[in-house]
Amino acid sequence: MLDERVREVIARLEAEEARRPAVPVKPATGRFLFSLVVPQTDCEVLEVGAGRGLSTIWLAAGARHLGGRVVSIERDPDVAADWRRNIADAGLEEWTELLEGDAIETLTRIEDIFDVVFLDALKEEYELYFQLARGLVDPGGIVLADNVLSHQDELAAYSAARQSDPTLVSVTLPLDNGLELTAVLEP
Repeated sequence: MLDERVREVIARLEAEEARRPAVPVKPATGRFLFSLVVPQTDCEVLEVGAGRGLSTIWLAAGARHLGGRVVSIERDPDVAADWRRNIADAGLEEWTELLEGDAIETLTRIEDIFDVVFLDALKEEYELYFQLARGLVDPGGIVLADNVLSHQDELAAYSAARQSDPTLVSVTLPLDNGLELTAVLEP
């Protein structure tokens, strides 16, 4: 649930000016992430592009409700330090894990299976992130890609590829910066 600690950190992060390279998710997107994860028992979430932790907080607050966890990947050490502080301030350390390093290299080493994958990192690498993450998602799992409308020039091909693949069901959600929600039907 969204206890007072979580609410305070979310409010602080949403009020702070976005600092590159970590641009936080918008409020409605955060609530959507929480709503997607909270009803799932033992929901395992992989986040590619942890940033300063706002999306992680939304995901982890949902995952802890029925026993899940969030594994986040972040390459920038300064941003990772902010992530750790914000996750601690929200009291969510028990439900989160941060893997520091390049997302592509890290994704090739992960062996877990996830229910939800959230992509919010380098836009030009979304296609590769998806290909690597797809092997970490069983049928019924979901891959969400943020910023597909705000970065349409870079991500239109990503959305089109998901929507034309018969082993997936994918839809662009016009929420905030745009989310491509992709359900995996076949391995």
